[in-house]
Amino acid sequence: METKTYDLIIIGSGPAGLTASIYASRYKMKHLVVGKEPGGQANEAHKVENWPGTISISGLELLQKMREHAEKLGAQILMDSVSSVKKNGDIFEITTHTAQYQAKNIILASGMEYRKLEIPGETEFKGKGVSYCPTCDAAFFKDKVVAVAGGGNSAGSAALLLAQYASKVYLIYRGEKLKVDPAYFEKISASGKIEVVLNANIKEIKGDKSVEKIMLDKEWNGSRELAVQGVFIEIGSEPGVEIVKQLGVETDEQGYIKVNLDQTTNIPGVWAAGDATNGSNKLRQIITAAAEGAVAAGSVYKKLQTL
Repeated sequence: METKTYDLIIIGSGPAGLTASIYASRYKMKHLVVGKEPGGQANEAHKVENWPGTISISGLELLQKMREHAEKLGAQILMDSVSSVKKNGDIFEITTHTAQYQAKNIILASGMEYRKLEIPGETEFKGKGVSYCPTCDAAFFKDKVVAVAGGGNSAGSAALLLAQYASKVYLIYRGEKLKVDPAYFEKISASGKIEVVLNANIKEIKGDKSVEKIMLDKEWNGSRELAVQGVFIEIGSEPGVEIVKQLGVETDEQGYIKVNLDQTTNIPGVWAAGDATNGSNKLRQIITAAAEGAVAAGSVYKKLQTL
């Protein structure tokens, strides 16, 4: 069977990938979007309150609207994982778990991967009390005690969401003070259900068939042990690098893809957009991911016009 060749294949179906698709459709480029799940990590945002024109919306709803918009314009979105990308002359050969495709250009918009604590019990209890998605799992912890590891906005947002369900939330951070925005700090302080534990790390997660307690590296209220039924890990994300390595795409010292103002990389025919790049001053917001996706698609179109 002959392999289809596209003007553009977009790897990733989050805000950057879907926006790139919207613009690719408007430019009448034959393209395909490949992603593990539509929306990516942005789906898990409890509330998005900085998307212009929308006072408050869940990440899931916002990304559903983006997908509907892209599909309305004719986008073909494939829910699959890319296992390899090879460059053969001027053509890229993309292999997924189910098929093979060819593209004249690709946009890497695969986003970030959850950073892990790398402690005993984390892997063993994943799905049995350990979670990386408060939006997905908060309701399972109604009237239970949970812990959130992290001190940034994602951890603060997670704690506030969990406080709507859990009887108590420990927000555990290794630093001397939380790094949340003032609006989050005010809500956390006023919650009444959230207890902030500073200068502490979770060293181990214990239990029988599910999470029962965590061990800290310092005493808190006279004990290094906290009884919890859930542990939500919100210590940030890091860029996925496997495909980047396969293609020889240049990254910075933190692993972010180096991009130029037009979102080009050091490999001709490869663009990158979204959270995995060093662009937009590494702000890593839905709005900047979308902007980079739009720029990348426009850049691809200009290239095709000159050929």
